[in-house]
Amino acid sequence: MTRAVNVRAEKNLLEAADLLNEAVTRDPMFFLGYCELASAHDQIYLGNVDHTPARLALADAAVKAALKLRPDSGEAHLALAEHLYCGFLDYDRARQEVEIARRTLPNESKVYELAGYIDRRQGRWNESVTNLRRALEIDPNNFYVLQQIARSYDFLRDFPNEIAVLDRVLTIAADDAGARLQRAAIDLEWHADVSSMHSTIEAIVTQNPALAEGLASVWLDLALCERDHASADRALAAVPAEGYGNEGFTFPRAWCSAVIARTHGNEVGARAGFTAARVEAAKFMRDQPIYGPALCVLGLIDAGLGRKEEAIGEGRRAVELLPVSKDAINGALLIEYLAVIYAWCGDKDHAIEQLAIVTDMPSSVNYGQLKLHPYWDPLRGDPRFEKIVASLAPK
Repeated sequence: MTRAVNVRAEKNLLEAADLLNEAVTRDPMFFLGYCELASAHDQIYLGNVDHTPARLALADAAVKAALKLRPDSGEAHLALAEHLYCGFLDYDRARQEVEIARRTLPNESKVYELAGYIDRRQGRWNESVTNLRRALEIDPNNFYVLQQIARSYDFLRDFPNEIAVLDRVLTIAADDAGARLQRAAIDLEWHADVSSMHSTIEAIVTQNPALAEGLASVWLDLALCERDHASADRALAAVPAEGYGNEGFTFPRAWCSAVIARTHGNEVGARAGFTAARVEAAKFMRDQPIYGPALCVLGLIDAGLGRKEEAIGEGRRAVELLPVSKDAINGALLIEYLAVIYAWCGDKDHAIEQLAIVTDMPSSVNYGQLKLHPYWDPLRGDPRFEKIVASLAPK
């Protein structure tokens, strides 16, 4: 249920923000430095590495500095577009700023790249791929854009096209750990075959143990699908103290130990883990009290603790706060997690109802996940669930 694209993404962004901040402090007239600094802060905020008002204010200050230096430049309007996209989910205004930037930057790949991301968040999947491919025409070896096109195909469950794109990625950067994981994950998602993912993770960790932390969440999900306690413990050891992220969701490290214990029937260990995780999740909520993904994580933890009424209320409220109409990626993930909450609370009817909704749209739900992941164990054997699983099976 998690995917890694860049196993060092969070640390890279934080390091970039620090270096860029140092650069503009030394040279307050460094226009492009402010644009890049705004982008780094915005990506940190959107990815929930630091989803706080303070981080958003830093991005806002950098955008304003860029606009003050060159108010008519395409680069400044592109920075503002990204800020509106990442910080406020204001896709209509972001699109307007992209169009302003396009007038002076007609051959800038980032213009079409950001347009593609806006399209994707608005559920305009075909338009998104078109814009991302236009960005690629301008910058043919843009490794990140290729990965993002592949990611769109993954949400669409268009695995043949995803394979073609990732094979191209790997001709550019054959040793990139994130791309290797993305490619290996297709066998698991499409065919419920864990072997490629297993061997790829083992190879990466053996070749470069320092990368284990960045792929820990994917490693843990694989171990859970395999029901391999020893492998799950190895993955848990690699999870950083602050937990891990999946899109805009942050899961405390204690959540991981709780899920492992739950999967292997250790009720005492599961309760201890979920109890500790709830303390951490409550801290996240203090910084972002109306942030849907944070509230949803709290709902999942409460479901694990058997706090059924609270869990369902939190999960439903999270979906209301960030519906698919506002964010096609995280909105769909919220519905998926709400289905898990219902399943864990013993409400199969609503769990299957939500799962059917999210299966009928581009999302991270796939055959391998439903077939193997223990999150869905409470639904196994129900004909309605098995029908959904069968509908996603490779044809």
